[in-house]
Amino acid sequence: MALLLATLTPAAADLAICNHTSYVAEAALGIEQSGVKATRGWFQVEPGACRTVLRGDISADHLYLHARALPLYGSVAITGPNGVPLCAGTGDFLVTSAQACTGEAQITLPFAEVKPSRQGNDLALHLAEKAEYSDEQAKLAAVQRLLELLGYDPGPIDGTTGTKTEAALAAFLDDRKLGPEAAESGLTTRMLDALRTGEGTGLTWCNDTRYPVMAAFAREEKSGTLASGWWRIEPGRCLRPDQEDGRSAKLFSFGAAVDGHGAPAHKPDGTPLVWGGGTMLCTRADRFEIHDHADCKTRGFEETGFAPVALSKAGGATVRFGP
Repeated sequence: MALLLATLTPAAADLAICNHTSYVAEAALGIEQSGVKATRGWFQVEPGACRTVLRGDISADHLYLHARALPLYGSVAITGPNGVPLCAGTGDFLVTSAQACTGEAQITLPFAEVKPSRQGNDLALHLAEKAEYSDEQAKLAAVQRLLELLGYDPGPIDGTTGTKTEAALAAFLDDRKLGPEAAESGLTTRMLDALRTGEGTGLTWCNDTRYPVMAAFAREEKSGTLASGWWRIEPGRCLRPDQEDGRSAKLFSFGAAVDGHGAPAHKPDGTPLVWGGGTMLCTRADRFEIHDHADCKTRGFEETGFAPVALSKAGGATVRFGP
C-alpha cells in the first residue's frame, strides 16, 4: 500500500480522504497544533470515492493519518507500520490528547505524517495501491476482491473487466435472485453483508456485545490441528482472521470478552464471558500458532476449550459473540 503525498498550502478549504484502493477503507486523522495532538475517526471511504473529513480552514502544524481495510478483509494495512504513535478510539471517536491512551477501548496506532494535495478548491489525502487504480478501476477491483472472498472466481484482481469477472458477478446476483440493476447501486454493501453472514469461504467473527472480544481459531490439517490467536474484535464489528486457505475440513473457535484494560469481562453471575467448547487445545497469552496440543500445561501453555464451527457448503461460517 502507498499513501500519495503532496505539498500542503494553508487555505480556507475542506479536506477529503480519497480511496484509490481495492478495499473499503477506514481512516483516522491526527491533527497537531502547538505541540498538542488530537485524533478523530473512523471515516469509512468506499473504493473510488472521496469523503470530506474536515471543513473550513485547516489550522494545523502537522497532519497525520492511519488507514486500514475493513476487518472483514483480514489484517490489511494501507498506511505503513511506522509512524508517529497516537491514540485512537473505536466507532465515531475524538481523542483530544492523543499522545497517550488514557481511556477504555483506546489503542495506540502508527500514524503517517501527511501533506494534502490540491483537488479543485479543496484539499485531499489519497490512499493508493501499487497498481495505481483510477477511480473506476478501484471500484471494479473492489468488486473482484469481494467476489473472490465470497467463493466466486473473478480472475485476477486488476480493475479490468473480462469474461471471468462478468460470469462471477452474474453468478453472485443470480444466487440471490437479484437483477442486473443491483450491480449499479449498493453492490459493495451487499457483498460485505454476505461476508458478515458467513456466505464466503473461511471464518468470520462478529461481536454483538459491549466488550472487546479476543478470539482464536483452529483448523484441521493433514498433519494435525493448527491453533492460532489472538485477534481483537471491537464491539459491533466483524473481523475475518488471516487464513492461508479459506477452506478447511473442520474449524474450531474460541472467544473471550475483555474490559477496556484487557482483564476478563464477566456475566452478571460472575462467570467469565467466553464462547468455547469441549475441544481442548493449547494456547498462550500472547500471539501464537501451535500445532502440538499434547501436555499443554507441562509445556507452559494454557489449555483452552474450542467449539466446532459449522461450515456452509462454500466452506464459510460466521461465529457471533452474543451477550
